[in-house]
Amino acid sequence: MRDARHCPAVLIAAPASGQGKTTVTAALARLHRNQGRKVRVFKCGPDFLDPMILERASGAPVYQLDLWMVGEQESRRLLWEAAAEADLILIEGVMGLFDGTPSSADLARHFGVPVLAVIDGTAMAQTFGALALGLARYQPDLPFAGVLANRVGTLRHAQLLEGSLTEGLRWYGGLSRETGIELPSRHLGLVQASELNDLEARLDAAAAALGASCDAALPPAVSFAAPTELVSEPLLQGVRIAVARDEAFAFTYGANLDLLRAMGAELAFFSPLHDVSLPQADSLYLPGGYPELHHQALAANSPMLAAIRAHHHAGKPLLAECGGMLYLLDALTDVAGERAELLGLLAGEAVMQKRLAALALQAVELPEGTLRGHTYHHSLTSTGLEPIARGQSPNGGRGAEAVYRCGRLTASYVHFYFASNPQASAALLCP
Repeated sequence: MRDARHCPAVLIAAPASGQGKTTVTAALARLHRNQGRKVRVFKCGPDFLDPMILERASGAPVYQLDLWMVGEQESRRLLWEAAAEADLILIEGVMGLFDGTPSSADLARHFGVPVLAVIDGTAMAQTFGALALGLARYQPDLPFAGVLANRVGTLRHAQLLEGSLTEGLRWYGGLSRETGIELPSRHLGLVQASELNDLEARLDAAAAALGASCDAALPPAVSFAAPTELVSEPLLQGVRIAVARDEAFAFTYGANLDLLRAMGAELAFFSPLHDVSLPQADSLYLPGGYPELHHQALAANSPMLAAIRAHHHAGKPLLAECGGMLYLLDALTDVAGERAELLGLLAGEAVMQKRLAALALQAVELPEGTLRGHTYHHSLTSTGLEPIARGQSPNGGRGAEAVYRCGRLTASYVHFYFASNPQASAALLCP
């Protein structure tokens, strides 16, 4: 029987979105990494952009934790494995601390990880302490580590915020609101790490600023129970899968790729933007990303369009998610009204919107089995195609996303989490 493992850990949460959780988590990761510690970071809930930043900050892969999409046992396994190698585990929460079902607080409580509350101190003084106390005491059984102030002004401002804390709440320091520290954002969240030429400088500056305001002591160790042992079946043994990966298609879960390899698949990465041919492959996976920022270049790469059309017409499996599905359509129009004709393998067109079109966790009952995932997009698609299935949200979120099928092609706005049903995931990509 496998034993429990122990490792210092905190879950970084906030009263609401937009408080700077990712900036603070990245600063903490880089601060401890620069002190020679091995840091593992996780992201609570579905997200692709925050993990890109956090991987650069920590120097290690970042995976999702979620009691619904990832599941309790898989989340437990990921934490238990990280505890074997890490000196510190950081978990970035999602939305506000108590928002959603399950919430960041639910995850923290379930695994006994204390919460480090990040509060935006802008235009605030003693009220900071009242807000901190409310977060700490709202649910009496919630493990709570302390408080960290973000976007602090002067040294005097930091002293006021720290002095407002009551009932022994621990002060973890304050992060300045200097412009060289804050991470820029786009409509789906942060800008991709690959687009930030000064990211390393920003991370080191944030770490130094945080280190100047706190002692960088490790939080108490948390005991992570051993998970049930899981053996992956070789359902994709000998299958070669071409996976799109470039500036336009970057939204892949590391856990998805790990699972494909664990089931025996060989992955071959390629760029729909820059390459002129597909790698030799049995199956094709087009994940999400930002095709709307590159749709003219994608349309101009005629050899790649022809190669993907040939793959489909040969009856080979093709799975496309969100941005990958947009690539399959007849055309895509960006927010400026610029239209580009794309693959034409799915009848219909998509138009980018200035406002969010859908945001929800999704469970989809496919012929291969039920898969869980999420949807988050700013485009609307018009098509005469009849879906083979529609997603359902477990908490009433917006979106009941359609799944379309044409031969071995399966496409949807849903980003699937493969480990929620390995057998169904393998069936979608198995020749």
